[in-house]
Amino acid sequence: MTAPAHARTSADLIRAEEPVLAHNYHPLPVVVARAEGAWVEDVEGRRYLDMLAGYSALNFGHRHPALIQAAHDQLDRLTLTSRAFHNDRLAEFAERLAALTGLDMVLPMNTGAEAVESGIKVARKWAYDVKGVPDGQATIVVAADNFHGRTTTIVSFSTDESARAGFGPFTPGFKIVPYNDLAALEEAVDETTAAVLIEPIQGEAGVIIPDAGYLTGVRELTRRKGCLFVADEIQSGLGRTGRTLAVEHESVVPDVLLLGKALGGGIVPVSAVVARREVMGVLGPGEHGSTFGGNPLAAAVGTAVVGLLETGEFQRRADELGLVLREGLEALRGRGVTGFRARGLWAGVDVDPALGTGREISERLMREGILVKDTHGSTIRLAPPLTVTADELRSALGTLEKVLEQAG
Repeated sequence: MTAPAHARTSADLIRAEEPVLAHNYHPLPVVVARAEGAWVEDVEGRRYLDMLAGYSALNFGHRHPALIQAAHDQLDRLTLTSRAFHNDRLAEFAERLAALTGLDMVLPMNTGAEAVESGIKVARKWAYDVKGVPDGQATIVVAADNFHGRTTTIVSFSTDESARAGFGPFTPGFKIVPYNDLAALEEAVDETTAAVLIEPIQGEAGVIIPDAGYLTGVRELTRRKGCLFVADEIQSGLGRTGRTLAVEHESVVPDVLLLGKALGGGIVPVSAVVARREVMGVLGPGEHGSTFGGNPLAAAVGTAVVGLLETGEFQRRADELGLVLREGLEALRGRGVTGFRARGLWAGVDVDPALGTGREISERLMREGILVKDTHGSTIRLAPPLTVTADELRSALGTLEKVLEQAG
C-alpha cells in the first residue's frame, strides 16, 4: 500500500514521481508541503525563502489572506456555470480589470498560453475584418528569444530548440526579428502584418530589458504602419516591475494586453486578453471560447487581485524593494556575478561560468534555504513575492554571496 503523502520523505516522493509523471520538467529536489507569504516548507519541515514566486504567479505571496478569503467565500456559493450562462461575478471582474489597464474589453481565459493563442486569433480576425488583409495571409511579427508558452502554434515562432525540436510541422504566419531592434522591426512590418507581439521584458531569456525608447518606438511604428501592438505581460505585469504593467515605464498603452500568472493569485489559473473595443469587438458568438474561462471562482479571485493592485501598494513595494535588490546585486558584481538586469522585484543574474551552471547555483542556494531557478547557462532569475521584506531580500543576497564565495 502506498504511504500517505504526509508520512513520506522528500526522497520517497521524488522517487514516486519518476515512473508515473511526465518528464517535461526538471524541478529542484525539494518537495513543498506548506507555504505562507514568502516562505515555503518541505515535508520534513525545512523552511525556504521563495525567490521565484511561481514565475510571478505568486506576486502577492503564498495564501494571501484577502485572496484566500475571496476563494473560500466563492467556494461556498458557486464555482462553475460554463459560459452557456451568465454568472454574477464576471461583470465586476471585467469592468475593474479593464479600468486597471486603461483598456475597454476583456476576454477571460485560464492559462497564459491560452491568452497568447487567443490574442493571436483576435489579431488575425482584426486584420481580416478591419485592416483588409486577404484571407489566410495575415502575419504576426515576434522577437527572437521570446517565451510566450509551449503550445504548438506558440513554439512555431520560438527560437528555443528545446521547445521546438520534435514538435513540427509548425504553424506559418510569423516573422521573427531581433529583440530591441526597431530597424529590424520596421523592415519586417508590411501590409500583411496583423500585429507585433512582444514581451516588454523578456523573462525566460534572462530578464532582458530593452533600451529606453524601444517600447515607445514599437508603439509609434505599429500606429504608423497600421497594425496592432500586442504586449505579453503574463510575467512582467501586475506589479512585478514596480508598475501595474511594464509598458507603463514608457507610458505606452498597447492595443492588446495579455495577462495571466499573478491574475489568479496563486490559487486558480486565470488569464485574460484585454483590448481596445474596436479590436476585441471583431469576435462574435462561437468564434472563440472556454468552458472554464471566466468561471465564478476565477472571477472572484481575479477581482480580489485587481483590488490589491488598485491601491498601488504592491507597485510601490516592488519599486522601493527593487532598489534593495539592485544595490545587493551591484555589491556582488565582480565577486561571482558578471552582470545583472533588474526592474522592480525581478532580476536576471549572470554568474561566472567558472563557478557553476545556473542549475548548480540554484541547487546550492536551495541547500542554504533559498529557492531560485536558472534560465540559460549560468543565469539565475530572482522574482520574490512582492510581500517580501527588505531584511528577507538582504538575507537572500547574503546567502547568494556565501554560495558564490564557496564556489570560488
